[in-house]
Amino acid sequence: MARIKGGLNAKKKHNRVLKLAKGYRGARSKQYRIAKQSVMRALASAYAGRKERKRQFRQLWIARINAAARINGISYSQFMHGLKLAGVEVNRKMLAEMAVNDAAGFATLAELAKSKVA
Repeated sequence: MARIKGGLNAKKKHNRVLKLAKGYRGARSKQYRIAKQSVMRALASAYAGRKERKRQFRQLWIARINAAARINGISYSQFMHGLKLAGVEVNRKMLAEMAVNDAAGFATLAELAKSKVA
């Protein structure tokens, strides 16, 4: 039985990493060992960034809802509490969309929340 050398698999692994490192400066895109470190760090940062983006969007929605709620004379926390008491199950993303594009609809929700809180 002939011995199979592992060079082909190693070459494929190296090329996969170097392909991911394309566009990096200097040795980071040329040398496997350094490219591997850079790619690992980049992938870890990308994973963390995907989680961070969700937090940032929620923060943005809350800021928009708060601004619209205050225009209608109620604070964000009171508004959300009033909606919960009223049994309105609309998520923050849709509330923020309403706050920007449908001021009249948002105003009716604000009045409903005010009546439930008071």
